[in-house]
Amino acid sequence: MRRRRAGAFLFIAFQGWASAQTAENVLVIVNRQSPVSRRIGEYYVHRRGIPLANLLTLDITPDEVISRQVFDDDIAGPTGKFLRKHGLQEKILYMVTTLGVPLKISGSGAELQTDAASVDSELTELYAQLKGFTVEKVGPAINPFFRQRDEPFRHPNYPIYLVTRLAGYDFEDVRGLIDRALLARNTGKFVIDVRTDNNTEGNGWLRAAATLLPKDRVVLDDSAAVLYGQKQVIGYASWGSNDSERKKRTLGFEWLPGAIMTEFVSTNARTFARPPSSWTLGNWKDTATWFAGAPQTIIGDYIHEGVTGCSGHVFEPYLHLTPRPDYLLPAYYHGRNLAESYYLSIPALSWQNIVVGDPLCRIGKP
Repeated sequence: MRRRRAGAFLFIAFQGWASAQTAENVLVIVNRQSPVSRRIGEYYVHRRGIPLANLLTLDITPDEVISRQVFDDDIAGPTGKFLRKHGLQEKILYMVTTLGVPLKISGSGAELQTDAASVDSELTELYAQLKGFTVEKVGPAINPFFRQRDEPFRHPNYPIYLVTRLAGYDFEDVRGLIDRALLARNTGKFVIDVRTDNNTEGNGWLRAAATLLPKDRVVLDDSAAVLYGQKQVIGYASWGSNDSERKKRTLGFEWLPGAIMTEFVSTNARTFARPPSSWTLGNWKDTATWFAGAPQTIIGDYIHEGVTGCSGHVFEPYLHLTPRPDYLLPAYYHGRNLAESYYLSIPALSWQNIVVGDPLCRIGKP
């Protein structure tokens, strides 16, 4: 059997849903070769009450970039073996990787015909592989949970794992992210910043997100200006550094516990190495303005500033395969947990996307 690659998607209208997922549904993956990975795993397991039987320790290089062979032999293979051995294939719904577990898989090919991908997105397909499906490696695969905003996430209805990452510039950043997830409440503003070229598809998604949230909870900016210094922010969506008016590396927001963000930026999860304090946003023409191979915003800055969840891309995802804010923000507002809110907004798997945060974090129903 073979999983289909990206194509048409089925829309499902609001039907209502219920969720009863707990810490027992979470697998935590740490790297024996990375002290920070082990420390994050221990802290998260303790704070969230994850069963120790759900802690998987791999022995793998802590390099951010690995080959496809290393992924298959040292990550996917041992993870699948662990799940089978302990009878956890069905029970585990969420996987959590940690800073120090490799981030991305190098590959060949170009544009939508590359086999490069994020480690986390590739791991989402492990459930299907354990069920006997052959998962193609080239190009994006259909996410069966995309737009299923009213259906409970469960196996075998959705033959994937939802994979998030606990990462930041250092342990302190990740500890803050974990602690904030436990304090999340449904309060504050959803800040949506549209850029000035009004004919883009992404702008339509941003405006649609605003209409699907309570008017008194939304700050929508349609002007050329970039929003900085916003207070009491629980959700944020924008073009990031792809807005030509964005000049500052950080936004100076006051992020509430549980706050999430997304942006249409192609390389914002390219690394979790900390940029020098002197670095700011650059431009593609001048390589001297780049950090880690690109001039664009980087999600580590949002985590350091205080978000609780974020999405990003390790390589070019293309706009139509980035998270859709018109699904993400309303789902989170209505009580979905962080993992489900992000994954029902992401069109494709086995691709360039990552989600950072505690998968069980939720702000609760309004």
